[in-house]
Amino acid sequence: MDLRQLRYFAVLADTLNFHRAAERLHITQPPLTVAIRKLEAELGAPLFDRGARGVRLTSAGRAALGPAREVLAQAELVRSAVQDGLQGQRGRLSVAFVGSAVSEVLPRLIPAFRAAYPNVDLALEERTSAEIARGIAAHEFDVGLVRLPLMERHSLDVDVIEHDVLVAAVPLSNPLASRAELRLADLADQPFVMFEPVSVLHMMILLACQRAGFAPRAAQEAHQVQTILSLVQSGLGVALVPARMTRSSPDGVRFLPLQDPVAIEMAIACRKDAGIIARNFVATTKSVSDI
Repeated sequence: MDLRQLRYFAVLADTLNFHRAAERLHITQPPLTVAIRKLEAELGAPLFDRGARGVRLTSAGRAALGPAREVLAQAELVRSAVQDGLQGQRGRLSVAFVGSAVSEVLPRLIPAFRAAYPNVDLALEERTSAEIARGIAAHEFDVGLVRLPLMERHSLDVDVIEHDVLVAAVPLSNPLASRAELRLADLADQPFVMFEPVSVLHMMILLACQRAGFAPRAAQEAHQVQTILSLVQSGLGVALVPARMTRSSPDGVRFLPLQDPVAIEMAIACRKDAGIIARNFVATTKSVSDI
Protein backbone atom coordinates (compact mmCIF):
# COMPACT_ATOMS: atom_id res chain seq x y z
CA MET A 1 0.00 0.00 0.00
CA ASP A 2 1.09 3.63 -0.42
CA LEU A 3 0.06 7.04 0.88
CA ARG A 4 -2.03 7.74 -2.19
CA GLN A 5 -4.16 4.66 -1.53
CA LEU A 6 -4.58 5.58 2.14
CA ARG A 7 -5.58 9.12 1.21
CA TYR A 8 -8.18 7.79 -1.25
CA PHE A 9 -9.47 5.42 1.43
CA ALA A 10 -9.80 8.20 4.02
CA VAL A 11 -11.63 10.55 1.65
CA LEU A 12 -14.03 7.81 0.52
CA ALA A 13 -14.66 6.95 4.18
CA ASP A 14 -15.59 10.60 4.78
CA THR A 15 -17.94 10.91 1.82
CA LEU A 16 -19.21 7.33 1.48
CA ASN A 17 -19.71 8.14 -2.19
CA PHE A 18 -17.28 7.34 -5.01
CA HIS A 19 -18.38 10.29 -7.14
CA ARG A 20 -18.05 12.90 -4.36
CA ALA A 21 -14.78 11.37 -3.20
CA ALA A 22 -13.35 11.57 -6.72
CA GLU A 23 -14.38 15.22 -6.97
CA ARG A 24 -12.72 16.05 -3.66
CA LEU A 25 -9.55 14.27 -4.80
CA HIS A 26 -9.67 16.01 -8.21
CA ILE A 27 -9.58 12.72 -10.11
CA THR A 28 -12.05 10.72 -12.11
CA GLN A 29 -13.99 7.89 -10.50
CA PRO A 30 -12.34 4.89 -12.26
CA PRO A 31 -8.83 5.47 -10.81
CA LEU A 32 -10.37 5.82 -7.35
CA THR A 33 -12.27 2.55 -7.76
CA VAL A 34 -9.12 0.74 -8.95
CA ALA A 35 -7.03 2.13 -6.08
CA ILE A 36 -9.54 1.05 -3.43
CA ARG A 37 -9.81 -2.45 -4.90
CA LYS A 38 -6.01 -2.80 -4.95
CA LEU A 39 -5.82 -1.67 -1.32
CA GLU A 40 -8.48 -4.16 -0.28
CA ALA A 41 -6.62 -6.92 -2.14
CA GLU A 42 -3.36 -6.01 -0.39
CA LEU A 43 -5.05 -5.96 3.01
CA GLY A 44 -6.98 -9.16 2.34
CA ALA A 45 -10.37 -7.78 3.38
CA PRO A 46 -13.11 -5.54 1.93
CA LEU A 47 -13.08 -2.04 3.41
CA PHE A 48 -16.45 -0.98 2.00
CA ASP A 49 -19.83 -2.57 1.35
CA ARG A 50 -21.04 -1.34 -2.05
CA GLY A 51 -24.73 -0.76 -2.50
CA ALA A 52 -27.17 1.03 -4.80
CA ARG A 53 -27.36 4.00 -2.44
CA GLY A 54 -23.63 4.31 -1.94
CA VAL A 55 -21.07 2.62 0.21
CA ARG A 56 -20.51 2.05 3.91
CA LEU A 57 -17.51 0.94 5.87
CA THR A 58 -17.16 -2.69 6.81
CA SER A 59 -15.93 -3.64 10.26
CA ALA A 60 -12.45 -4.03 8.74
CA GLY A 61 -12.77 -0.58 7.17
CA ARG A 62 -13.76 1.00 10.48
CA ALA A 63 -10.78 -0.65 12.17
CA ALA A 64 -8.40 0.56 9.46
CA LEU A 65 -9.62 4.15 9.26
CA GLY A 66 -8.01 5.43 12.47
CA PRO A 67 -4.53 4.04 11.74
CA ALA A 68 -4.79 5.23 8.13
CA ARG A 69 -5.50 8.79 9.29
CA GLU A 70 -2.60 8.61 11.74
CA VAL A 71 -0.23 7.53 8.97
CA LEU A 72 -1.44 10.41 6.76
CA ALA A 73 -0.99 12.87 9.63
CA GLN A 74 2.57 11.63 10.24
CA ALA A 75 3.34 11.91 6.55
CA GLU A 76 2.14 15.51 6.64
CA LEU A 77 4.43 16.18 9.59
CA VAL A 78 7.34 14.78 7.58
CA ARG A 79 6.42 16.98 4.62
CA SER A 80 6.14 20.02 6.89
CA ALA A 81 9.49 19.25 8.53
CA VAL A 82 11.17 19.01 5.14
CA GLN A 83 9.77 22.40 4.13
CA ASP A 84 10.88 23.90 7.44
CA GLY A 85 14.33 22.47 6.86
CA LEU A 86 14.51 23.94 3.37
CA GLN A 87 13.59 27.35 4.80
CA GLY A 88 15.94 27.05 7.77
CA GLN A 89 13.07 26.88 10.24
CA ARG A 90 14.10 23.58 11.78
CA GLY A 91 17.39 21.85 12.53
CA ARG A 92 20.56 22.26 14.58
CA LEU A 93 23.18 25.00 14.44
CA SER A 94 26.64 24.87 16.01
CA VAL A 95 27.81 28.34 17.05
CA ALA A 96 31.30 29.12 18.35
CA PHE A 97 32.11 32.46 19.95
CA VAL A 98 34.99 34.36 21.51
CA GLY A 99 34.71 35.23 25.19
CA SER A 100 34.37 38.96 24.51
CA ALA A 101 31.07 38.30 22.69
CA VAL A 102 29.40 37.19 25.91
CA SER A 103 28.48 40.53 27.46
CA GLU A 104 27.25 42.49 24.43
CA VAL A 105 26.68 40.50 21.23
CA LEU A 106 25.21 37.20 22.44
CA PRO A 107 22.58 38.77 24.75
CA ARG A 108 21.20 40.67 21.74
CA LEU A 109 21.66 37.93 19.17
CA ILE A 110 20.41 34.73 20.82
CA PRO A 111 16.93 36.01 21.88
CA ALA A 112 16.40 37.55 18.43
CA PHE A 113 17.34 34.32 16.65
CA ARG A 114 15.23 32.14 18.96
CA ALA A 115 12.23 34.40 18.42
CA ALA A 116 12.57 34.13 14.63
CA TYR A 117 13.54 30.43 14.50
CA PRO A 118 12.15 28.70 17.62
CA ASN A 119 12.57 25.18 16.19
CA VAL A 120 16.30 25.50 15.54
CA ASP A 121 18.46 23.98 18.29
CA LEU A 122 21.58 26.00 19.10
CA ALA A 123 24.80 24.40 20.32
CA LEU A 124 27.07 27.13 21.74
CA GLU A 125 30.77 26.75 22.45
CA GLU A 126 33.44 29.26 23.47
CA ARG A 127 36.74 29.11 21.56
CA THR A 128 39.50 31.41 20.35
CA SER A 129 39.16 33.16 16.98
CA ALA A 130 41.80 30.91 15.40
CA GLU A 131 40.08 27.77 16.71
CA ILE A 132 36.74 29.02 15.44
CA ALA A 133 38.09 29.71 11.95
CA ARG A 134 39.70 26.27 11.75
CA GLY A 135 36.60 24.62 13.22
CA ILE A 136 34.25 26.23 10.69
CA ALA A 137 36.50 25.19 7.81
CA ALA A 138 36.55 21.63 9.18
CA HIS A 139 32.73 21.56 9.60
CA GLU A 140 33.11 21.37 13.39
CA PHE A 141 31.11 24.61 13.71
CA ASP A 142 28.55 26.18 11.39
CA VAL A 143 29.13 29.84 12.29
CA GLY A 144 31.36 31.78 14.63
CA LEU A 145 31.74 35.15 16.32
CA VAL A 146 35.40 36.09 15.96
CA ARG A 147 37.80 38.93 16.61
CA LEU A 148 39.59 40.42 13.62
CA PRO A 149 42.08 40.13 12.10
CA LEU A 150 41.92 36.41 11.39
CA MET A 151 45.33 34.99 10.56
CA GLU A 152 43.70 32.01 8.81
CA ARG A 153 40.52 32.82 6.93
CA HIS A 154 40.20 29.41 5.25
CA SER A 155 38.14 31.02 2.45
CA LEU A 156 35.40 31.92 4.93
CA ASP A 157 32.75 34.58 4.49
CA VAL A 158 33.50 37.18 7.18
CA ASP A 159 31.28 40.19 7.95
CA VAL A 160 32.12 42.86 10.51
CA ILE A 161 29.32 43.29 13.06
CA GLU A 162 30.93 45.50 15.69
CA HIS A 163 33.45 48.35 15.82
CA ASP A 164 35.04 49.17 19.16
CA VAL A 165 38.17 50.61 20.78
CA LEU A 166 40.38 49.53 23.65
CA VAL A 167 40.26 51.50 26.88
CA ALA A 168 42.58 51.38 29.88
CA ALA A 169 41.26 49.67 33.01
CA VAL A 170 43.06 51.03 36.06
CA PRO A 171 42.52 50.24 39.78
CA LEU A 172 41.27 53.25 41.74
CA SER A 173 44.32 52.94 43.98
CA ASN A 174 46.59 53.70 41.03
CA PRO A 175 47.55 57.41 40.64
CA LEU A 176 46.69 57.17 36.93
CA ALA A 177 43.03 56.75 37.89
CA SER A 178 42.77 60.49 38.52
CA ARG A 179 43.45 61.27 34.85
CA ALA A 180 40.71 62.12 32.36
CA GLU A 181 42.47 60.17 29.61
CA LEU A 182 45.82 58.50 28.95
CA ARG A 183 48.43 58.12 26.31
CA LEU A 184 49.25 54.47 25.81
CA ALA A 185 52.87 55.27 26.66
CA ASP A 186 51.71 56.36 30.15
CA LEU A 187 51.25 52.65 30.92
CA ALA A 188 54.79 51.66 29.98
CA ASP A 189 55.95 51.15 33.58
CA GLN A 190 52.74 49.46 34.75
CA PRO A 191 52.26 45.71 35.26
CA PHE A 192 49.63 44.42 32.84
CA VAL A 193 46.83 41.93 33.24
CA MET A 194 46.80 40.49 29.72
CA PHE A 195 44.51 38.35 27.62
CA GLU A 196 45.95 34.88 27.06
CA PRO A 197 48.46 34.67 24.15
CA VAL A 198 46.04 32.64 22.00
CA SER A 199 43.66 35.64 21.90
CA VAL A 200 43.54 38.09 18.99
CA LEU A 201 43.20 40.86 21.58
CA HIS A 202 46.51 39.79 23.13
CA MET A 203 48.23 40.22 19.76
CA MET A 204 46.60 43.60 19.12
CA ILE A 205 47.59 44.91 22.56
CA LEU A 206 51.18 43.82 22.01
CA LEU A 207 51.30 45.58 18.62
CA ALA A 208 49.70 48.76 20.02
CA CYS A 209 52.18 48.89 22.90
CA GLN A 210 55.11 48.30 20.55
CA ARG A 211 53.95 51.22 18.40
CA ALA A 212 53.83 53.31 21.61
CA GLY A 213 57.45 52.38 22.29
CA PHE A 214 57.30 49.67 24.93
CA ALA A 215 56.58 46.00 25.55
CA PRO A 216 53.89 45.39 28.20
CA ARG A 217 55.07 43.58 31.32
CA ALA A 218 52.54 40.81 31.92
CA ALA A 219 51.85 40.28 35.63
CA GLN A 220 48.94 37.93 35.00
CA GLU A 221 47.01 36.45 32.08
CA ALA A 222 43.34 35.51 31.86
CA HIS A 223 40.81 34.39 29.26
CA GLN A 224 37.62 36.23 30.22
CA VAL A 225 37.28 40.01 30.33
CA GLN A 226 35.43 39.86 33.65
CA THR A 227 38.31 37.85 35.13
CA ILE A 228 40.79 40.45 33.87
CA LEU A 229 38.75 43.26 35.42
CA SER A 230 38.56 41.42 38.73
CA LEU A 231 42.35 41.09 38.71
CA VAL A 232 42.67 44.80 37.96
CA GLN A 233 40.30 45.50 40.84
CA SER A 234 42.57 43.52 43.15
CA GLY A 235 45.50 45.74 42.20
CA LEU A 236 47.53 43.23 40.17
CA GLY A 237 47.95 45.65 37.31
CA VAL A 238 46.29 47.63 34.52
CA ALA A 239 44.62 46.24 31.42
CA LEU A 240 43.40 47.18 27.98
CA VAL A 241 39.87 45.93 27.33
CA PRO A 242 37.10 46.55 24.76
CA ALA A 243 35.12 49.66 25.65
CA ARG A 244 31.82 47.82 25.19
CA MET A 245 32.81 45.35 27.89
CA THR A 246 33.01 48.07 30.54
CA ARG A 247 29.28 48.63 30.95
CA SER A 248 29.12 46.02 33.70
CA SER A 249 32.31 46.35 35.66
CA PRO A 250 33.40 45.71 39.24
CA ASP A 251 33.73 48.53 41.77
CA GLY A 252 37.22 49.85 42.21
CA VAL A 253 38.12 50.01 38.52
CA ARG A 254 38.39 53.21 36.48
CA PHE A 255 38.13 53.14 32.69
CA LEU A 256 40.12 55.76 30.81
CA PRO A 257 39.99 56.52 27.08
CA LEU A 258 43.24 56.54 25.15
CA GLN A 259 44.43 59.61 23.29
CA ASP A 260 45.69 57.27 20.58
CA PRO A 261 42.68 54.92 20.20
CA VAL A 262 43.24 51.28 19.29
CA ALA A 263 40.42 50.13 17.01
CA ILE A 264 39.13 46.56 17.25
CA GLU A 265 36.43 44.66 15.38
CA MET A 266 34.18 41.64 15.86
CA ALA A 267 32.81 39.65 12.94
CA ILE A 268 30.48 36.78 12.06
CA ALA A 269 32.11 34.02 10.01
CA CYS A 270 30.74 31.03 8.10
CA ARG A 271 31.71 28.78 5.21
CA LYS A 272 31.03 30.03 1.71
CA ASP A 273 28.84 26.96 1.16
CA ALA A 274 26.96 27.44 4.45
CA GLY A 275 23.39 26.13 4.59
CA ILE A 276 20.21 28.12 5.00
CA ILE A 277 20.16 27.86 8.82
CA ALA A 278 23.66 29.31 9.09
CA ARG A 279 22.77 32.04 6.59
CA ASN A 280 19.69 32.88 8.64
CA PHE A 281 21.90 33.18 11.73
CA VAL A 282 24.29 35.49 9.88
CA ALA A 283 21.39 37.65 8.72
CA THR A 284 20.00 37.85 12.25
CA THR A 285 23.44 38.77 13.57
CA LYS A 286 23.69 41.63 11.08
CA SER A 287 20.18 42.81 11.96
CA VAL A 288 21.01 43.20 15.66
CA SER A 289 24.47 44.73 15.13
CA ASP A 290 24.82 48.48 15.47
CA ILE A 291 27.04 49.27 12.49
